[in-house]
Amino acid sequence: MSPVRRGESRPIFNRIAVLRAERSLSRARLAELIEVNPQTVGALERGDHFPSLDLAMRICEVFGLPIEAVFSRTEFTPLSTELYRPRESGVNRDA
Repeated sequence: MSPVRRGESRPIFNRIAVLRAERSLSRARLAELIEVNPQTVGALERGDHFPSLDLAMRICEVFGLPIEAVFSRTEFTPLSTELYRPRESGVNRDA
């Protein structure tokens, strides 16, 4: 871990495991693509390790996503919740 002090109130959440699974990437293959060892990928997915800015950007390049789609200071809601939210009554989103 970097020497920067983060404190317990400053976690970094990520969607690495979900994105890796969607793309059928093994930890070993992702590690190869971002030039780290597979144990680092596991530590990132578990939240045991916070990535450097450089590593975060390499991860985002592999997935072709902006940094805020992969990393967040607040916990991500499940993608299914974001994609399949119940429509509010009386609101026509197709209009």
